[in-house]
Amino acid sequence: MLIKTSRAEQTIQEPSMATAPASAMRSLDRAFDVLGVLEDTRQPLRLSEVARRAELHVATTQRILNALVERGYAAREDSGYVAGPAAVATAHAFLVNNRLSQVALPVLQELAATTGQTASLFVRVAFARLLIARVQGRNPLRYQLPIGEKLPLTLGAGKALAAWLSEPELRTFIDRSTPFTRVSGEQVTAEALADDLRRVRGDGYALSLSERVLNVIAISAPIRRGEETLGALSVSGSPNELTEDDRPRIIGEVRRAADAIAARCP
Repeated sequence: MLIKTSRAEQTIQEPSMATAPASAMRSLDRAFDVLGVLEDTRQPLRLSEVARRAELHVATTQRILNALVERGYAAREDSGYVAGPAAVATAHAFLVNNRLSQVALPVLQELAATTGQTASLFVRVAFARLLIARVQGRNPLRYQLPIGEKLPLTLGAGKALAAWLSEPELRTFIDRSTPFTRVSGEQVTAEALADDLRRVRGDGYALSLSERVLNVIAISAPIRRGEETLGALSVSGSPNELTEDDRPRIIGEVRRAADAIAARCP
């Protein structure tokens, strides 16, 4: 038997169908917010703390965490929640399939051999940067960043990425990031960061002196293809190794290496 629906009933049904995708996207956004909180922490977090940092209701956070735990993207320990092992598989899939890191590896090896310093490759994720490849030089730093480490765009190689943000993104980034203090104790205002990024964009490289780690110098350059910033290349070492007299040569090597990677990317 055919059942007819009235025009009024159709009017009621149609909005609910139209809003379903929007509701699904909100749920997905919230799940990524929770996952982002777990990625950024260095210790297990209680449910209430995850909810506070994600700016979500506790009940909503609990439902999301249950789903993430079930799929392995979160794990529950006695003292709270942490990122789960499935995230490692996702990271591995990225490294295996990412064309940029594949193309960059021989260039990183050559740069590390030429400069004697640790050469690193970063990509931007929102207003952060991730280390996706690294080759140690003859003089490795005492502390080596692990692959996948998330770092701010305000320091070091991050400035070689942030300098090419679009104007609206740049304003948002500066507003959210400032003021802050470098490890050297230097206070950085919004105006100072904006000036620094303009200088990086004009020079084509970023120079970091004890910004994130004391007594560590980093020279970084963007990997640019047309109007797109694919990543940033960086070498880092101590002031004794990257002397002021030698810096112009190192800057040239880093910029040439960044251009070489860009030229090899499809």
